[in-house]
Amino acid sequence: MSDNSDYRIEARVPGIEDYLRLRHVSGLSPFSREAAERGLPNSIFGVCLMRGGEVVGMGRIIGDGGCFFQVTDIAIDPAHQGRGLAKWIMQALSDFIATLPKSAYVSLIADVPANRLYAQFGFEETAPRSVGMARKVA
Repeated sequence: MSDNSDYRIEARVPGIEDYLRLRHVSGLSPFSREAAERGLPNSIFGVCLMRGGEVVGMGRIIGDGGCFFQVTDIAIDPAHQGRGLAKWIMQALSDFIATLPKSAYVSLIADVPANRLYAQFGFEETAPRSVGMARKVA
């Protein structure tokens, strides 16, 4: 593993340009600029993984602020992957989750093999009791 001393976590939601770029380069599904402009300001919490002045990774928590929360947008620029940095993002999000009401329900949709990372932070698969479902807007 390489030296990660030049990386740091900032507790903030990424800007629109960084958000759209990181989703694209990391292979996450794309969103329109309009969607990002509407959605990002409504984040409950966010982190940016920084290297110098550049945002090279991100993660967010969205939800209603009391009962339901979802971990989303975990992304790292491929040039910075393989260094254990996703754990930094998840640790920062987990630290925030620890401040939520004890009855809060925190969920995420895990792409395989990222489910192994999330399991390290206490997330468990819910199937067969429940399954994730999604609907795209036409």
